Amino acid sequence: MDAAAEQIRRLEPIAPQEDERSEVRRLSALLDDALKGVEAGTGRCRLVGPLGETVDLPPSVFYVLERVAEVMAHGDAITIVPVGQDLTTQQAANILNISRQHLVTLLDGGRIPYRKVGSHRRLDIQDVLAFRQERARQRRQALDSLAALSEEGEGYPELD
Repeated sequence: MDAAAEQIRRLEPIAPQEDERSEVRRLSALLDDALKGVEAGTGRCRLVGPLGETVDLPPSVFYVLERVAEVMAHGDAITIVPVGQDLTTQQAANILNISRQHLVTLLDGGRIPYRKVGSHRRLDIQDVLAFRQERARQRRQALDSLAALSEEGEGYPELD
C-alpha cells in the first residue's frame, strides 16, 4: 500500500504532491466538462483498470470524484470520512482545521458532543460537521453585521 492509500485509510488529509498538480488540474478540467453530460443524462464516464478492463462510473461515484479532483486541483487537502465513522480528537481537529488542544477545550466546554472509549474521546462525524457548519454560519453573520455597520457609518474614514 502506498503512502497516499495509507493516509486515506487512516482518515488523514491528503493533498496532491507537487509533481501531481498538473495531472490533477487536467483531471479536474476533464471531469468538469463531463459533468454537463452526466447531469443531462447523456454521458457516462468510464474507469479503465491497469489491465484494460472498464467499468461505467455510477453518477454518485462520479460526483464524488469530480469534487475531489476540483478541491485537489486548487492544491487543497481532502479527507474522506465514511458517515457513521467515529473520529479521534486529532482527526476531528484536522477536519475543523484547529489544533487538537483547542478541540479538547471545545469538548470540555460542551460545544461538541463526544463519548469516551476507555480514556480516549471519540466524536461522531455528524457532530463535527454540524459544528463546522454552525461556525461557518456564525462567521458569515458576523461579517454581514460588520458590513452593515460600515454602510451605516458611510464606510471607513479616509486616512491622511
